[in-house]
Amino acid sequence: MLEYAQLKALVPEIGPRVAAATSACQHGLDVALLDEQAVPGGQIGGQSRTLRAAKILLATGAQERPVPFPGWTLPGVMLLLIAWQLHKAGGPISAVLDTTPSANYFKALRHGVGALRGWRMLLKGLGYLLSLRKAGIKMRSGVTQLRAYADSSGRLAQVHFQHQGRSQVINCQSLMVHQGVVPNVQLTCVMDARHSWHEQQQCWHPQIDAWGETSINGVFVAGDSAGIGGALAAEHFGRLTACQVACQLGRLSSTERDRLARPVRQTLGGLMAIRPFLDVLYQPAAEFLRPADDTIVCRCEEVSAGDIRRFVGVGCSGPNQTKAFSRAGMGLCQGRMCGLTLAQIIAAERNVDIEQVGYYTIRAPIKLLSLGELASLVSRWGKQ
Repeated sequence: MLEYAQLKALVPEIGPRVAAATSACQHGLDVALLDEQAVPGGQIGGQSRTLRAAKILLATGAQERPVPFPGWTLPGVMLLLIAWQLHKAGGPISAVLDTTPSANYFKALRHGVGALRGWRMLLKGLGYLLSLRKAGIKMRSGVTQLRAYADSSGRLAQVHFQHQGRSQVINCQSLMVHQGVVPNVQLTCVMDARHSWHEQQQCWHPQIDAWGETSINGVFVAGDSAGIGGALAAEHFGRLTACQVACQLGRLSSTERDRLARPVRQTLGGLMAIRPFLDVLYQPAAEFLRPADDTIVCRCEEVSAGDIRRFVGVGCSGPNQTKAFSRAGMGLCQGRMCGLTLAQIIAAERNVDIEQVGYYTIRAPIKLLSLGELASLVSRWGKQ
């Protein structure tokens, strides 16, 4: 178990898990901090272990939203959060292609008050854009029909798109694409916690109460894995959750919990005020949510959007059934890169609400596990 000062020194990058852990330590709780990485920037390995806990906080963060379009599986097509980061690192950028539908700007105006409350974030985003423009990088807005094409060796060679009613082509060797991030819900799904569809963010998120507790008593979620809010909001939500855990374990009275939580909630309210504006403005275009038939949806098993639509035509009613038809969702990514798209295609084809279609049933283990790691559990527990 770690003390407060040890935690701060061990993980300098504050996130919801660290914020919650340090706050819990301050309240006198014994804390074990588990991270997927063995060290910052490393990969987990070695042997399996078990740990019992009175309360569990999951802070698995977000993952890139799948961006299926014709050619997105080619070598050279990668995900990138902000082109500004590549530019600052000295990488050459031919153009920035903005696929935000023009209608989104009008829809987002309904949430203009919240956007004004988050003016600092708006200025930060405008600063990124100005930096790119000053560098002479071409900016193309309203881009549609994005497609990537390979050369004779099978690598990315060209990007085709429509801009202002004209077909355009860019010769390139790398294409960075990004349509936002979505909550990483694999762990909450495998635990069978209840989830809901977030219409503005176009993704699933676990149902939580005001303190982050899920439908499973004693299991909490904080940060972007509960709903996209950004790094600062995640940190504060982690502290909020720690107050409730300490209260449930008898280390804080409800009065003291509420007193400590009040300024945290006020800060969170300010940080989250801009979210509806951003969520509506940058909601992906329909061509990415429900791609054309010739687009590969499940990269692992090479299943196309057209395949999914044909499956629906012969009785496939949801993502789980596609496994029987095509093994979609059963590859290395375990549905992370296709689950959202499959559900949207099926819901559209059946003309039903996406919550009626649902999501994959996630099975453990959710990441690759070696036989050696499995065997280490048996050696610790004895013969089973």
